[in-house]
Amino acid sequence: MSLFSGIKGMGFDLDGTLVNSLPGLAQAVDATLESLGLPAAGDERVSHWIGNGASVLITRALTWAGGDTSAEYVERARILFDHHYGESVEQGTQLYPHVESTLKFLADDGIKMALVTNKPTQFVRPLLNSLGILDYFSVIIGGDDVVEKKPHPAPIYLMLGQLGLRADELVFVGDSRNDIQAGQAAGCPTIGLSYGYNYGESITLSHPDRVLATFAELLPVIGQLTSKMN
Repeated sequence: MSLFSGIKGMGFDLDGTLVNSLPGLAQAVDATLESLGLPAAGDERVSHWIGNGASVLITRALTWAGGDTSAEYVERARILFDHHYGESVEQGTQLYPHVESTLKFLADDGIKMALVTNKPTQFVRPLLNSLGILDYFSVIIGGDDVVEKKPHPAPIYLMLGQLGLRADELVFVGDSRNDIQAGQAAGCPTIGLSYGYNYGESITLSHPDRVLATFAELLPVIGQLTSKMN
């Protein structure tokens, strides 16, 4: 029997999977560092720090810049980051090619869709709405909605519970080891996208069930999945 037999849902990461959020994140990180009298990091460095939520992102930036990394200072820097990111998140984020059309394909075919991201919850729905893809997701879980973020499987379990699906009925799609490890730990089949951030390492090192180079390549896989449902 195929690994993907009986699939009824798809779960997605956000940053590096559906959207290129690097410009907005890098702008906010650099503005935060400069506000604290520290050097700007630049897009390339910030791209290697994305994936574990805003507080970890800021801690990595402060560590690189030689700043204070005490809990109190990180909290102060996080407040600054949230302010700066709130000003740049929508302008500094774009959908990757073929994302909207692929999500529409899924919706039209009756696949349940969910989003699980480590991005701070306050930014998620407004961003999805501005990009025109909010209504495709029946479940949206942000980084502040769970105690443990990906790669812990807790957000995946929460998503499955809200969708009413078993782990083997949903494929989780992401660009980083956090996504693949979370999906694997929860027992879901996984698809890794090679164009995201992932700390500068290849997604193949996390051993997802499939590795795709573009979002459009999901279409034939999705076609295979949905044909098994009909």
